[in-house]
Amino acid sequence: MEEAAAVRRAALAAVDDVDPARLRDRIEDRLNAASMTPGVCTLVSASAAGCEGQLDGLSDRAAGVQLIYEGLRLTRALAHDDPWAGGDRDAADLDVLIADILVSRGFYLLARTEAADAAVDVVRAFGTDQTVRRETDDPTLDRNLEADVLELAAVAGVTAAGSRPAPRLREYASDLVTDGLPPVETFADEDVRETLATLTTDATSADGVRTSADH
Repeated sequence: MEEAAAVRRAALAAVDDVDPARLRDRIEDRLNAASMTPGVCTLVSASAAGCEGQLDGLSDRAAGVQLIYEGLRLTRALAHDDPWAGGDRDAADLDVLIADILVSRGFYLLARTEAADAAVDVVRAFGTDQTVRRETDDPTLDRNLEADVLELAAVAGVTAAGSRPAPRLREYASDLVTDGLPPVETFADEDVRETLATLTTDATSADGVRTSADH
C-alpha cells in the first residue's frame, strides 16, 4: 500500500539523527519489520474526513502514532518477557532506550496537532493497564493498547481535516482488534473506509481518545 510506504518513510526519517549508529540501526530494523497499521489507519481516517490527496502532508502525524505504538509495544514485551532474568541484559537495556526514543519521537511529531492530548491519554491508559496486568495476570488487558492506538490514529487523522471523532469510534476500533492489530490491508477495504467516514462529525463534537481507563 502507498500509505504504508509513506508511514514507514516518515517514521524512519524521524529517527534518522539517533546516535550511535548501532542504536539507530536497531531502531530502523524494528521499524522495517513492523506492521504500519496504526499509521495507515491515521492516513485513511484523514482521507475519510476529507483530506484527499494530502499523503505527504499527513505522514508525520501518521508516523507519530506509529512510533508511539512501537515504543509501547516494545515496553509491553519487555515487561512480560523479563529478558534481564536470563537473557541478554545489554540488549534488554538497549531495548528500554529504544522504547523511550520511539515514544518521545512520536510525541514530538504529534505535539502541535489536535491529537497531542489524546496521545498522552493513550500512554497513561497503557501504564494503568500494565500495572493492573501485573497484579491480576489478566491477559485481556493487553489488547487495550491496540484498541487505544487505533482510536488515536483515527483522532489524529480526522482532526487534520477539522473534524472530530464520533462517540462510536472507540467501539469500532475495538471491533477491529482481535488477536493484535488487524493487517494493514484491512484499511484498503472500501467498507472500512466508508465506516471511518461515518465516524467523523463536525468540529463541535467531543475530542480525544476514550481509552480503557475510561471504562
